[in-house]
Amino acid sequence: MYIRRKSKPIKIGDVVIGGDAPVVVQSMTKTPTQDIAATVRQIKDLENCGCEIVRLAVPDMEAVEALPAILKQAKVPLIADIHFDYRLALGALHAGVHGLRLNPGNIGEPDKVGAVAKEARDREVPIRIGVNAGSLPRWAAEGLNEENLASRMVEVAVKQVQLLEDLDFDLIKVSLKAFDVPGTVEAYKLIAEKIPYPLHLGITESGPFRSGVIRSSVGLGTLLYMGIGDTIRVSLTASPEDEVFAAFEILKSLNLREKGPTLVSCPSCGRVEVDIMGLVQAVEAKLAVMSTPVKVAVMGCIVNGPGEARDADVGLACGKGRGVVFRKGEPVRTVDEKDFLPALMEEIDKFTGKT
Repeated sequence: MYIRRKSKPIKIGDVVIGGDAPVVVQSMTKTPTQDIAATVRQIKDLENCGCEIVRLAVPDMEAVEALPAILKQAKVPLIADIHFDYRLALGALHAGVHGLRLNPGNIGEPDKVGAVAKEARDREVPIRIGVNAGSLPRWAAEGLNEENLASRMVEVAVKQVQLLEDLDFDLIKVSLKAFDVPGTVEAYKLIAEKIPYPLHLGITESGPFRSGVIRSSVGLGTLLYMGIGDTIRVSLTASPEDEVFAAFEILKSLNLREKGPTLVSCPSCGRVEVDIMGLVQAVEAKLAVMSTPVKVAVMGCIVNGPGEARDADVGLACGKGRGVVFRKGEPVRTVDEKDFLPALMEEIDKFTGKT
């Protein structure tokens, strides 16, 4: 049975993370942050597809100087991704970012970490402690293997949490990312029992769209089903919009979030007497521009179609030259093959109140 881990709620901008809040979807811009126009365009694209928090790389002062103009045009909270130079973190805070992602361990001396923590505390800006398997401190990376990956990552995270807590800072979120799915899952299981803070989930460097979505779905889906996770990012070598789409599909598959249509379709077999793959692709394209939650089923034959589509809001069971349109499992009309797509979309519009 799904029981959500209860974490300490924090706010990034106006978005609540943890507590009773739903799992939040975030992504990251893939443009040079100093290119203000390109970065703003990508943020707008992410806003339009439902992304709730956007992270930006801030590798130098030129990127810091671009932040005020970007923040002015963004509607979603923005998180600055900082490494090594504490001055970049201070600059991002002065610019007005809503969150920081950093590794206190690679910022340097305690006084530098303290300066960042004080500024973030004064501005009520949360810090995500981001631990990645590929960039662990030397002491933790020595002798690293599959058996000790999870415990080493957790040890690093706990030390960094304690560092911030010692500086009287508790607006904390934590992530422990690796390419290795079992190691990542185990690390999150361990840390979930040790700290009260929200957890950001991700499988780092998961790959291109097809393989990356599978790897991320296995790892994130496992953790979410266990009740672990307050925000997620599906990290792909693909567009950030693809990341958001995949993240919402993972959440929808676990009944954790509703966003836009859900398409159910049969895999096809020798009974099918229509171009079911082409039809499903056409339906999917039509649904892609819809934001209203609706469950749509497209089945290739009338043998199992009505039964398999019974839980759908609107469905179509195809036969040879003819098909039956269903609503909540009940037939509402029979249509010719040439009318499959328009008839189905018409019924969907009726169901969602568009007509």
